[in-house]
Amino acid sequence: MIVFLVGGESRLMDDLITKMEKEGHKTYLLTGKRDRRGKYRRVFERYDFPYESESVQEIFSNVNPDLVLFLGAYDTNYDWSDARKESVRYTADLTNILSAYAFKQDGRFIYLSSEAVYGRSYSSDIHETEPASAKSFQAMALLQGENICRSYRDTRGMDTRILRFDHMYGIPRKGKTDRNPCFWMTLEMLKTNQIAANSRTAFSMIYQDDAVAFAYRAMMEESPKYPLYHITSGEAITQMDLAELIRQNADGVEIRDDTVGEGFRLVLDGSRYQEEFDGRIFVPYEKGVKAVVTYMQKHSSSFLQRDDAGAGWGNRVWSLLCRIFRMLVPYIENLICFIPFFMINNRVVGSQYFSKLDAYLLYVLLFAIVYGQQQAIFSALLATVGYCFRQMYHQSGLEVLMDYSTYIWMAQLFILGMVVGYMRDQILQIKKDDEEEIGYLRGQLGDMTEINDSNVRMKQLFELQLVNQKDSLGKIYEITSSLERYGAYEVLFYAAQTISKLMNTEDVAIYTVANRVYARLFSFTSPTARKMGNSIRYPEMEEMYEDLKEHRVYINKTMDERYPLMAQAIYAEDEMQIILMLWGLPWDRMNLAESNRLTVISYLIQNAVVRANRYLEALHEHRYLENSKILEKDAFTQLVAAFFEAKRNGLTECSLVRIVCSSEDYKKAGEILEQKLRQTDYIGILDGGLHVLLSNTDEENAKGVILRFGEEGLKSILVNREVAA
Repeated sequence: MIVFLVGGESRLMDDLITKMEKEGHKTYLLTGKRDRRGKYRRVFERYDFPYESESVQEIFSNVNPDLVLFLGAYDTNYDWSDARKESVRYTADLTNILSAYAFKQDGRFIYLSSEAVYGRSYSSDIHETEPASAKSFQAMALLQGENICRSYRDTRGMDTRILRFDHMYGIPRKGKTDRNPCFWMTLEMLKTNQIAANSRTAFSMIYQDDAVAFAYRAMMEESPKYPLYHITSGEAITQMDLAELIRQNADGVEIRDDTVGEGFRLVLDGSRYQEEFDGRIFVPYEKGVKAVVTYMQKHSSSFLQRDDAGAGWGNRVWSLLCRIFRMLVPYIENLICFIPFFMINNRVVGSQYFSKLDAYLLYVLLFAIVYGQQQAIFSALLATVGYCFRQMYHQSGLEVLMDYSTYIWMAQLFILGMVVGYMRDQILQIKKDDEEEIGYLRGQLGDMTEINDSNVRMKQLFELQLVNQKDSLGKIYEITSSLERYGAYEVLFYAAQTISKLMNTEDVAIYTVANRVYARLFSFTSPTARKMGNSIRYPEMEEMYEDLKEHRVYINKTMDERYPLMAQAIYAEDEMQIILMLWGLPWDRMNLAESNRLTVISYLIQNAVVRANRYLEALHEHRYLENSKILEKDAFTQLVAAFFEAKRNGLTECSLVRIVCSSEDYKKAGEILEQKLRQTDYIGILDGGLHVLLSNTDEENAKGVILRFGEEGLKSILVNREVAA
């Protein structure tokens, strides 16, 4: 399946990418920003475009995803500090993404929401049918997103699904803020070494790993019963209980009881999900809270600010001084530059040649041109002070203030500085607008170039898969069709080699179903592949049998040593005929992609097996002696040759036994032998008389069979070496 993830960098995004890769899906990513510096796990293709970009529709058209997952409430691209403004952008972005994906009629769109859409206290667990009660702008934006998804579902028939997570928590990224009670209470502990808790405030949390596993099942279900599910552990916990869990994993922490007012309870009801998918929590509160607290303590410096109590008085004072200094730098620079102009002005006043030069005017013009209107006003104030100070060399302060020429000079200085500063600011604003327009157009051109480059890369990659890779359909068909050159008796022997080659494992076994109880080992590619024995009671292997009888590939996800790592059954006319078993597969290849590949291989091998069986059935009358199970000489010679050739290639084990009797007693001996042989053993005629071919039997076990024949009055001799010679 082609999965398109939409969201900013976070632990949740990393876990989703890992889950999709493990399950064999091809994953694409839309980051929501042009900055390529974000830390994401590797995906098949990454697109660094904002959600409102016009290129989003073209990206969806080119990728053509089967499933789009929008992180929604957990998208780190949104800063909810200014929730009123951000809610507008959030709604517009979601609408743009949905409208861009609406072209795919059979597509699936998953929207992640949270418990924040419920803004009041509830006495019982909140069911999906309970109307939302959003209060904050962020909660209203999330709820509006849910309504937009429902609207597209109702009006356009899109498969939109909403998953509401209940206080999802997990290990945060270094230095990044998370939005869950466990993070905020742990951060408070790091800052102040104490935790304020209200024993009347109750809620439910779910660990991120469990949330991803739950969400995956709801996302991949072809036809779910409902479009909305609550993802929750369903286990209520109070602030006081959570604070106690944090205190148990951190030394010297004090809990401050802030239990006041009426109680507040917010716990989502997950019964709808449990009834349909039956999820199980693997990370309880004790284990999850311990992991969060341990990580945040280890990396506490990245979560604390200099002005936090936990950061120390020295750091807080230094942080304050740095902020003050950064604010004063422009004014200090202006003041320093005023000093040389003041000195220049004092020198040129009495000069014969430079007396008409106004140094203060040049000073104000310089700062107006370079820094703009604000610094021009400040420099004009400094110039006025310097001018008045110089005039007081020859006049009193009162005379300077009463001189109208002083005010005329000040007026022209301020007017000139403010006008030039204003013009400078306007010119910079126009240049900035032009640069933004040019940047937008260049961005559009860059988007088109990047999308085209991405399409070229994918085209080349798919061409390479079609021509060279082992998992391409063309390559699989080429290898499996090679089975047609083998004889009817040889197909199953070399089918094991074929599966081994295509599945890239050295351990493959093929069992033929003898009846509804037993399956017999027919061929194998290694000693490991035959470790289950020559005969198995396959219905007793319940976990594997349940999948095989439903025509599904069995995957041993629990790594149970009693079962193969993967298995698949081949059917003919709704009857199980053959069981393919695989060992030696690494854990990361036990996924949906490998399962689909084995299914395709099985169907192609089935064609060769059915062809061989039909060929043998058509020649049934010519292969056996009349009214017996004894193969004629030609048919039995081909069968023996096929078995011993497979034995030389290490694909099976067999033995040949000659029965000492006259030709007149062949049928009588055959009737006796039928009672003593397995369904996978064969009786036939070769040069030298009547013979028995024992499949999956070495020479030691063949000697035991010879003794049983002797008990029935039949003398027999092992002739393996004669055949080999």
